[in-house]
Amino acid sequence: MDYQETLAYIHGINRYARKQGLDNIRRLMRELGDPQDRLVFIHIAGTNGKGSTAAMTAGALRAAGYRTGLYTSPYLNRFTERIRVDGAEIPEGEVVRLAGAVRRAIEAVVADGYAHPTELEVVAAIAFLYFDQEKCDAVALEVGLGGRFDPTNVIKAPLVAAITTIAYDHMAKLGSTLEQIAFEKAGVIKPGGAVALYRQPDGVRRVFEEAAEKAGAKLKICDFSSIRYISHDLTGQKFDYGPYKNLEISLLGDFQTRNAALVADVCELINRDEGRGLHISEDALRLGLKNARWPGRMELLREDPPVVVDAAHNAQCAGVLREALEKYFPGKKIVYVFGVVRDKEHGAILEETLPLASAVFTVTTESHRAVGADELADIVSAHARGRLAGRVQACGSVAEAARRAEALARETDAVVCAFGSLYYIGVFRELYV
Repeated sequence: MDYQETLAYIHGINRYARKQGLDNIRRLMRELGDPQDRLVFIHIAGTNGKGSTAAMTAGALRAAGYRTGLYTSPYLNRFTERIRVDGAEIPEGEVVRLAGAVRRAIEAVVADGYAHPTELEVVAAIAFLYFDQEKCDAVALEVGLGGRFDPTNVIKAPLVAAITTIAYDHMAKLGSTLEQIAFEKAGVIKPGGAVALYRQPDGVRRVFEEAAEKAGAKLKICDFSSIRYISHDLTGQKFDYGPYKNLEISLLGDFQTRNAALVADVCELINRDEGRGLHISEDALRLGLKNARWPGRMELLREDPPVVVDAAHNAQCAGVLREALEKYFPGKKIVYVFGVVRDKEHGAILEETLPLASAVFTVTTESHRAVGADELADIVSAHARGRLAGRVQACGSVAEAARRAEALARETDAVVCAFGSLYYIGVFRELYV
């Protein structure tokens, strides 16, 4: 197979097959020689902020001089973005070669009576093989979905499990309450590891405390009350966190300072575990945070008129996006471009974002689960309750939506914000970068 045929094979596998447990991925990895058992991981779970946290963690590890793998899910523009070593994406030729090895292993797995692995399991297997091949000292590993039964959880105890925000998302698979969702995420906590925990509501916090106590894992809860904001503009932010003074990040939004604080706690826990031989100095932490980039999350693509892109695809994300827009563009009206898939809480997302809207252009995302642009425009209009009469319009393409939104923003001194599903955010972003 060539690269395109390999991608067609990978994406043609049932992505979210209804299977419980890790038996399939364990059997597949055993057939491949269990490369994951030769690696050290920082395992990052949660609902929102996982990718940013993983990128900053990988940045700190690289700045400390370690050969660092980074695994994230999903991707914006290229499949190879998901698997990186020291910032470089996996070569397409390696995707082809390693996918071939995984495919051959799958034949043995299926012959043994196991179900065919899912797409997420196949991609995780490719990543583990590549990180082992590249002799990574450490890997920042983002959970794909949930935690307990996610393919990445085939690893043994991570050096640190980092838990970001917990919010309502993927409820059909993870549970209808925050505590149920937290239980699934807490599955990454294992004996012999440590846990850095984002500050959570009491009920959610107790789920993680109980999981850590049961596993005998050290638990550190972020003290966000010790964050002190120093300055911010469209190029980045400066802030203090606990003993760390004047930290800098290029990522925008208060939520990114909280993610950075979580990374600082991860580094502290790494340094406590002398048995693994890793150490991240304060200078390395500072450099890693400052240099970290995470495209598609409150990212400024153009300044005149301002064009921002953000993959806010659930209610919590949407609320955080609204706060960031109010912070960086006070008093400005927002021209939204919006596309989303069908299994998201459209109403809750719109309740957070529409108060700032002067107009909304809807698009159809590149997913079989997409809400069509015309239907989405009707949904937006219904939630706007007449306030945006004549200013909610469906577009035939992402390019058309970008063009019309930018023209209106220039005419009305507004800000363009494209948000929603990653299935179209990457396409929108490519129009500007």
